[in-house]
Amino acid sequence: MSIHDSKVVIIGSGFVGASIAYAAMIRGLCTELVLVDINRKKAEGEVMDLSHGLPFVQPLEIRAGGYEECAGAEIIVITAGANQEPGQSRLDLAQKNAGILRSILKEIEKYERDAILLIVTNPVDVLTTLAVRHGFPGERVIGSGTVLDTARFRYLLSRRCGISAASVHAYVVGEHGDSEVPLFSSASIAGSPLSLMCGRDMSADSGSWREEVTAQVRRAAYEIINRKGATYYGIGLSSAHILQSVLRDEHSVLTVSGWLNDSFGELGTALSVPSVLGKGGIERRLQVSMSPVEEEMFRKSAQALREVVGKIQVE
Repeated sequence: MSIHDSKVVIIGSGFVGASIAYAAMIRGLCTELVLVDINRKKAEGEVMDLSHGLPFVQPLEIRAGGYEECAGAEIIVITAGANQEPGQSRLDLAQKNAGILRSILKEIEKYERDAILLIVTNPVDVLTTLAVRHGFPGERVIGSGTVLDTARFRYLLSRRCGISAASVHAYVVGEHGDSEVPLFSSASIAGSPLSLMCGRDMSADSGSWREEVTAQVRRAAYEIINRKGATYYGIGLSSAHILQSVLRDEHSVLTVSGWLNDSFGELGTALSVPSVLGKGGIERRLQVSMSPVEEEMFRKSAQALREVVGKIQVE
């Protein structure tokens, strides 16, 4: 698929930033890719390694640079921040990474105000909210949100049903973290409820099956971090999918985190719901069917995020 000239800047060249760069490069999503990092040598090393694969992908100019490279970018991806440590909640990161984000945004706006921001650093919903409050347009600030959580949910359902994950339609909404809400009530395969398609009536499982899957989705990152120290392949691929939807104006529906003045505006925070993505960023957010219990959990997730945002002290 041919693409127009497009420039993507990734701020932060750690495991996550490098994985996003690698996935974007393989997909041929842009013609210019720039890595920016406080550790310039690290960014240069990643660029050197990636450059050796250029003969195998679509034409691409890749380089390391400073914040001045943000000028003319279509999308600026922010992955820089403190890492989540074993046993640490995403929300525990909020205060430290809020300060880091603010310093990054100040640098970006010196050179570029029209680019779409894709925020990947955790806690992503809190930082997405703060970026909007900083003054960037709500529709052009996209948090990676629960795109990866939704993929995990679909994967777990596919394993239980013996059907390709690509054929499972299900979403995770709310916070990207401990209060996220897998929507079992609207999950389907080929337009039919899971209970009809998976060979048994799952609704008769006394809730234990749903509780098990919910726990697995919510605990996935912690389990990976406990075993290998960080998560990066999944978020690299899911972030590249977000980039693709925007750069190619696909109008894909993804559960990104955003804070727009729409029917969800009264929630007072950025959080994830199915959203239509295109070249303008978040084009609209879709109402999704929820059971009364799921809706209550969704509202509690928003409240938990509001409380954290309210406690953030940023100079």
